[in-house]
Amino acid sequence: MGHFVKRRTLIFQLVKRDFQQRYVGSAAGWMWSLIHPLVLLASYTFIFSVCLKTPPGTGALTENYTLFLFTGMLPWLLFSETVMRSSGSIVEQANLVTKTIFPSEIVPVSIFLSSLLSHTLTVVVLVGIIGFMLGHISPMLIFLPVFTLLLGMFAIGIGWVAAALQVYLRDTAQVVTVGLTFWLWLTPIFIGEDRFPPSVHFILAVNPLAYVVQAYRLMLLGKEMPPLHEIGTLIGATAAFAMATFVIGGLFFRHLKRGFADVL
Repeated sequence: MGHFVKRRTLIFQLVKRDFQQRYVGSAAGWMWSLIHPLVLLASYTFIFSVCLKTPPGTGALTENYTLFLFTGMLPWLLFSETVMRSSGSIVEQANLVTKTIFPSEIVPVSIFLSSLLSHTLTVVVLVGIIGFMLGHISPMLIFLPVFTLLLGMFAIGIGWVAAALQVYLRDTAQVVTVGLTFWLWLTPIFIGEDRFPPSVHFILAVNPLAYVVQAYRLMLLGKEMPPLHEIGTLIGATAAFAMATFVIGGLFFRHLKRGFADVL
């Protein structure tokens, strides 16, 4: 029990320090966590909605492309930030890893939790915008934390793998950045799943983020509670990917961490 409390305290301190360091000396402070996604949203909306006249697609829960895009971007931003920042986290915390008895596996966890603070704030703002623009608040919001938790497990699992490899192979962070760029465009964020050619639908079937994006849109934009089996299918598919990645990533990190002190 004492070991668990110590780790929880360490994670809390790391999250607090990370969140403060990101905005220290900044006049806008935590408001930047809202500004960044809103600037991305405005840019992509201009290109896809204004210039390319891209519709949300058949079966979309809204005809408003901005809301369609925003609800798809939210989980991706949380996922990509966690993975990208985790990839270099152990190298950046080398002084702690090499000089003290430090549970290095908690570093990617703290990065996710720090990113989750900004994510939660953005979700609250988006729910208010949806309520104002569409005149309703989805009754399925109660399920959103489930998908956020599963997304976090998936992101942390990949973050553990990337962070461990970065200690030994310093090009790993660059590979992760390139990989996330491809992953972004293979996820139905900017266009609906129906806009993907049938020949590549297998990509969506094996893409965990496709299920999470679909779930976020359903949880945030839906007017009525869908059949429980539909929600169950989304949770089941997401949970399978998340738990498998979390366990494999944890075992991989635990195996490689034995040599961290020698390499760092």
